Amino acid sequence: MTTFSFLDDYSEGAHPDILRALSESNYVQQAAYGEDAYCAEATARIKARLGDGFDGAIHYVASGTLANLVSIAACLRPHEAVIAANSGHIVGREAGAIEATGHKLITIPGVDGKLTPEHIEAALAGNAHFPHMAKPRMIYLSNATETGTLYTLAELRAISALAKQRGLLLFLDGARLAAALASDRNDATLADIAALADIFWIGGTKVGALLGEAIVVCNPALKEDFAFHVKQRGAMLAKGRVLGIQFQELFGNHDLFFANARHANAMAKKLASGIVANGHALQAETVTNQIFAILPDPVIAALKRDFAFYVWGAAHDGHSVVRIVTSWATEERQVDAFLSRLALG
Repeated sequence: MTTFSFLDDYSEGAHPDILRALSESNYVQQAAYGEDAYCAEATARIKARLGDGFDGAIHYVASGTLANLVSIAACLRPHEAVIAANSGHIVGREAGAIEATGHKLITIPGVDGKLTPEHIEAALAGNAHFPHMAKPRMIYLSNATETGTLYTLAELRAISALAKQRGLLLFLDGARLAAALASDRNDATLADIAALADIFWIGGTKVGALLGEAIVVCNPALKEDFAFHVKQRGAMLAKGRVLGIQFQELFGNHDLFFANARHANAMAKKLASGIVANGHALQAETVTNQIFAILPDPVIAALKRDFAFYVWGAAHDGHSVVRIVTSWATEERQVDAFLSRLALG
């Protein structure tokens, strides 16, 4: 049997509709650097989801790390810093990319991977010896978080209100935004996020695109010259059409952005239910496409013969936490096979 991967949500290539659109448009000549008709149509389709009063800009880049570092570097002056949960992606999964742009990360504990207004206030109080300390200027959130949890609309509103009150910018990492918005526990929309954040991005890579993320600049004061930052960071593709075509499809008639995420979430929910039915515990409730399960180490070793997944860390008494991630392409038969193997112990 070939090992099936539950390592991440981008082990596969791209959704067939996206590959077909790329192929069918292959010989159509277009302007370069994102000035093509496909990027224009993708932008129009995304803006239609962001509310009638949306007056921002959208820029397409190839990866999540690029989206984070371009957005943060474009918004901050050299002495300004970012407040982030200590589990945030920019903290431990981007090789110091944000620090390499010259900006300090102020890391604080989260609650289930999420920041709270109280934590943010504490970070502000602890980093206020100016000009001897970097000045907190931006709040960094991920939705869904690195631990698979969601921000409620009320939580987002509270953090946004605090940001405005304290003169901070609110930035939301949207690598797994599709999974968050498609969750049956979610009560926020893209329009809500556009109204609350100064800048955020919509992840395509983890929801069926070959590659690509869409940076949404909501705050009009941040729009001017943003394209220069994209260019200087090496993120402006000559063949920007490749990104535009994919987002045109993700937000097209088949609504792939949400449909793909709903499928991934459904497969994760079935896996999580099966894990519990087999007598094992979850580290946290599964609400998106990430499952954190506590399994005996011998069971993990047996499962790894047929399935790939991350061992997240030790739990207790010969048990470890594993992370299992489903995708837009996860087949239900692979979920069934995993659960069948798990039942054998």
